[in-house]
Amino acid sequence: MKLKIIWSQFAETEVDKIYAYYLQKVGIRVAKKIIKEIISEPNKLISNNLSTQIEGLLLDRENEYHYLVCKNYKIIYSVDNKNKQIKIADVFDTRQNPVKLKRTK
Repeated sequence: MKLKIIWSQFAETEVDKIYAYYLQKVGIRVAKKIIKEIISEPNKLISNNLSTQIEGLLLDRENEYHYLVCKNYKIIYSVDNKNKQIKIADVFDTRQNPVKLKRTK
């Protein structure tokens, strides 16, 4: 079953923040490279969507969330088999306090 990757508005906003940070700190070349890696990482899920770990800090949520790690970021996602979608919910900087992952939109 081929799944489609869908990015939430919240995740897209987080990616924009990451880009802006690296653009200011190290320049456009590095910022684009990091963002490209983050955006392409979920493509690995298309053929094997549940090969990653469950995000333990989000077990209290209605959906089951998994995560991928790319650089210093966790890409948090859920799988909607009914609609054949992988929904990217968040991109979280792992250098932050892990409790911040429980934030809501």
